[in-house]
Amino acid sequence: MATSAYLDGLRMLARRELSEAQVRQRLSRNGHEPESIDAAVERLKNERAIDDVRVAEAIARTETTIKRRGKLRVRRQIEHAGIAPTTARRAVDEIFENIDDRTLIEASLAKRLRNRTLIADDREFQKLYRYLIAQGFEAESVMLTLTARRRQA
Repeated sequence: MATSAYLDGLRMLARRELSEAQVRQRLSRNGHEPESIDAAVERLKNERAIDDVRVAEAIARTETTIKRRGKLRVRRQIEHAGIAPTTARRAVDEIFENIDDRTLIEASLAKRLRNRTLIADDREFQKLYRYLIAQGFEAESVMLTLTARRRQA
């Protein structure tokens, strides 16, 4: 039975990167015994098919480059994948080393405004503020960016 848990895990990982916790959860959901799950996960880790550091970095890259999310949201997504907080923090710090927070906020804002430059009124300002906070950006940076954008008008 351990071999079939291993093969199921391998099939899962062939489709996309998964953390150890995600593989364990899915194998359990598929009805594998805890002992066979442990054996399969251990074998997959030894073969480097499961690597939480690699998964954390992949999530961080996707969340920043494609979804334009801030540090806090990216770290939350990584931890939600079952990756240890220290690993999540390290991956986020590494990815954000080369990213200007203000530029990322501007990109997220441009996406939300659909390339309009003006913020219509106070109500839209507040909506944009809440949106950017939910995207994981720090309040001070969001306020500076939105205030600067409002002054341009």
